[in-house]
Amino acid sequence: MRSLVYLGILALFSLFLPLGISPLFDLDEGAFSEATREMLESGNYITTYLNGDLRFDKPILIYWLQAFSVKIFGLNEFALRLPSALSALFWALAIWFFVRKIFDEKIAYFATAVMISSLQIALISKAAIADALLNLTIALSLFFIWYFLENRKNLYLYLAFASMGLGVLTKGPVAVMVPFVTTLIYLIYKKDLKLFLKMIFNPIGIAIFLLIAAPWYIAEYLDQGDKFLNGFLFKHNLERFSRAFESHKGGVFYYIPVLIFGLMPFTASIFTLIKGIKTYIKADIFVYLLIWFTFVFVFFSLSGTKLPHYVIYGYTPLFILIGYEQARRERVLDYLYLSFVLVFIFLLMILPNISEFIKPHNAYIEEILGGVKEVFTLEYQLFALVVLIVIALLPKLRISKETKVFLLSLMFIVFVNFGVIRSYGKLAQEPIKEAALYAKKKGYDVILYHFNKPSFLVYMEKKSIKKEPQKGDVVLLDKKHLKKFKDYEVKYTKYGVYLIKLK
Repeated sequence: MRSLVYLGILALFSLFLPLGISPLFDLDEGAFSEATREMLESGNYITTYLNGDLRFDKPILIYWLQAFSVKIFGLNEFALRLPSALSALFWALAIWFFVRKIFDEKIAYFATAVMISSLQIALISKAAIADALLNLTIALSLFFIWYFLENRKNLYLYLAFASMGLGVLTKGPVAVMVPFVTTLIYLIYKKDLKLFLKMIFNPIGIAIFLLIAAPWYIAEYLDQGDKFLNGFLFKHNLERFSRAFESHKGGVFYYIPVLIFGLMPFTASIFTLIKGIKTYIKADIFVYLLIWFTFVFVFFSLSGTKLPHYVIYGYTPLFILIGYEQARRERVLDYLYLSFVLVFIFLLMILPNISEFIKPHNAYIEEILGGVKEVFTLEYQLFALVVLIVIALLPKLRISKETKVFLLSLMFIVFVNFGVIRSYGKLAQEPIKEAALYAKKKGYDVILYHFNKPSFLVYMEKKSIKKEPQKGDVVLLDKKHLKKFKDYEVKYTKYGVYLIKLK
């Protein structure tokens, strides 16, 4: 019961209490949210649009869930983020039930606590984007596949096909690719390709998959034809692997620092796992989990387009392996283990002081940096200091390791959510929201001039005008582009964001 209470508290502070703590972040949250708003405005629940233009970035499921939430709770951050938070909660529950079934409740506790409180999960789990939902479907697919491999009950295989169908409705082919390749490699390792072929050609499973995924794809193709195929399948899926898409590029080692920061405060566990790799390859379940993570890591390391959240598709097995490692170690936390997170929090604590020495060449960034001390206040730094001290004291406390992991996780996610994200939201996104609400109050039609901030459209509840600014127009832009105009009246400005009316 104590472990379940700990997990409940972590889920509350990581997933739900922070839902409305900051404005929507651009670009992704703003884009998903505006597409949902335009869906509700138009009544078109098949094709998504962003500022009136076709948006083929992602399939439809997350938009449906966000639209349903907005209909219940209104157009606000809480409603738009709630589907992701619920998806992350079910993801956490899936990990807990799976690990409890395969191992025991103690390992299940540690694995779930690591999942809920890791930095990257704390960021995506309550963002109004598709990633929490996608990771839930990938995790369920591979969990059900393992159950099938162990028990050979077709029900598990059917549930895996259903999970992949929901994943394909969430983000496309990746929801099939990760389970497909992981299972293929594992069964090659087990020298049982016959079973693999039997699984993938199961007629009932295929029917379940198509029943879930196909109707929307067919409807979208009938609505948009080749535009859909070229925009979704070729541009946003195949091209992302073959080349760097939208300048999102990086070297083959791109995901190593992503792992180091993304798994905070449990970064040190990566090195523990590497050290004990020979132990893990002796059991089939560990081989299966390692194949899952390794495939995701290698595939996206070789991909032309690189984004930090791609590697999260392989985080679920890492959470389980870290949970297993923590459960079997007598001393789960020591100063060497905590050194990564202590340094990380210390750097975030002195961020306002560091910002003074950064001299950007971009006028917009310069104004943002000028506002760092206003939002990352002394109270923020004292908050960080308290968190730093509490975490530093954990090795000395005579309490159970379950409680130590709980306190480490709780202090970390509270600081990230209510300190870092809240302050950064005030600096980077609050000016966008305030300018939009001002424009909405005044009834302005606004041109976004070289300033891609779709969250502005969400808060203004109106699409922007697409044309070159002329006399009498109201324009949203950043300070870098302000010099393009000579005669104007400033209607709103804050941290480099300007809402002006041309004279």
